[in-house]
Amino acid sequence: MSSSLRLEKVTPDNVEAACRLAIRPEQERFVEPVAWSLAEAYARPEVAWPRLVYDGDRLVGFVMGFLAVRWTPDDPGDVRSGIWRLNIAAEHQGRGYGRFAVGAVCDEVRRRGADRATVTWEPGESGPEGFYLRLGFRPTGETSGGQTVGELPLTGR
Repeated sequence: MSSSLRLEKVTPDNVEAACRLAIRPEQERFVEPVAWSLAEAYARPEVAWPRLVYDGDRLVGFVMGFLAVRWTPDDPGDVRSGIWRLNIAAEHQGRGYGRFAVGAVCDEVRRRGADRATVTWEPGESGPEGFYLRLGFRPTGETSGGQTVGELPLTGR
């Protein structure tokens, strides 16, 4: 993994390249395209934190965090932040870019005062479950829209 990894905001100069970012075909049922995520970010700017992942000048991925979302309407104290979306280009997977992106979102979540990060995933072959488990996320026993909810403690990291 390169030392020139960084996150960048989505801008008029890079949005087309972001929307062309393609994951592996067998992963498409597990994650929405970047264009869909950007539409969600536009509709929820108060919680969405979309960023592009670059290695030098090369776009390698997209990550979108959600920040301070009330998870359940009946529990106003249940505010969570974490990974909303992660798309690493097919040809760049397995090189640490996803780990970097998740770590960057966790750093932002921690910077904003949270002590845990949340993610959801749909179980299934070619899905992201193993990736998130290797990063230390653990299932909470909850589901959200049929997806497994996982949490990662951010204290002591």
